[in-house]
Amino acid sequence: MENIIIVALLVIIAAAILIYIRKAKKRGVKCIGCPNKNCNGKCNKN
Repeated sequence: MENIIIVALLVIIAAAILIYIRKAKKRGVKCIGCPNKNCNGKCNKN
């Protein structure tokens, strides 16, 4: 029973992450989680 609860929680967390990413991409965010509001999408290439 405990395994089912753990798996369900992991599925809920993964779904929430995917929904957050999808909404951010629809808003046009280039770097999800980037603190720079005017990011040009090249933060990781510095």
